[in-house]
Amino acid sequence: MVASSEHEHPKKALGWAARDTSGVLSPFKFSRRETGEKDVTFKVLFCGICHSDLHMVKNEWGVSTYPLVPGHEIVGKVTEVGSKVQKFKVGDKVGVGCLVGSCKSCDSCANDLENYCPKSVQTYGAKYLDGTTTYGGYSDIMVANEDFVIRIPDNLPLDGAAPLLCAGITTYSPMRYFGLDKPGMHVGVVGLGGLGHVAVKFAKALGVKVTVISTSPNKKDEAIKHLGADSFLVSRDQDQMQATMGTLDGIIDTVSAAHPLPPLISLLKVNGKLVMVGAPEKPLELPVFSLIMGRKILAGSNIGGIKETQEMIDLAAKHNITADIEVIPIDYLNTAMERLAKGDVRYRFVIDIGNTLKSAT
Repeated sequence: MVASSEHEHPKKALGWAARDTSGVLSPFKFSRRETGEKDVTFKVLFCGICHSDLHMVKNEWGVSTYPLVPGHEIVGKVTEVGSKVQKFKVGDKVGVGCLVGSCKSCDSCANDLENYCPKSVQTYGAKYLDGTTTYGGYSDIMVANEDFVIRIPDNLPLDGAAPLLCAGITTYSPMRYFGLDKPGMHVGVVGLGGLGHVAVKFAKALGVKVTVISTSPNKKDEAIKHLGADSFLVSRDQDQMQATMGTLDGIIDTVSAAHPLPPLISLLKVNGKLVMVGAPEKPLELPVFSLIMGRKILAGSNIGGIKETQEMIDLAAKHNITADIEVIPIDYLNTAMERLAKGDVRYRFVIDIGNTLKSAT
């Protein structure tokens, strides 16, 4: 199987892959397709480590196939473009997020919602349109159709911009869709991790009042002084929760561990919206009465379409929004994964691919 991966396509590539459910990653030689007429090829310089990478390398969601090269927060510089590419040229700063393909014919695709296309192709661990396996950004080169490539504005540093391609769009999209982007609104952000910290930054850029909701009182200074949140709520403090009941227009819930929903629903105003972007492995309990008694909405949201992702990156450039990151060499990868599993990162690991992954050629 490894041999076929190496010779499946003409372009030699080197990445780090997990071989089994241990999730241990190690160097892996494979191949990328030649630059097609609508393709953009770029040298990968940085790739963020998303919490879903951790789930995928260990097959915790039951959908992983091995060898698996993770990474869907990929940024770099264009080295080659196909003859019919119109949006990019050699030397451009670009990125690829969670998607590399879709059917382009369904209602979702027609409405710039490729993320909800039933045939959307994930950046890694999926089957591409030609039947070959997709490999992610823990690798030295990337080839993608230009319709799934994001332009990174020159003033955004590539390393800090990388996580926005997943964490940024995951939190920005629901704020826009559910109307939680109006100046003066009051929005809660549950969880101050990789998703939560960028949610705070985007909400503030949109002119929204932000309350961070966390189980950890020791994150208060970080939330208010460093990230610019307006207030901080300890979800285990009954008095604080009681005092905040019925005051929030909406909540972006980024927590992927099991947690009770009724206390959060109680914080919403009438017509308030609780939007889930974290994905707990086990079902959560939902007492429906808590929704009925205020015409409240419990919703979900999954990343965003390509057009909206570009809009998000452009807004980030305008407001100088980047993720707070810890840049690591590729050989620190397994240690980083262990630390991520314990929540020991502020707030996103980013792999320095360009300087630490030796070339495959």
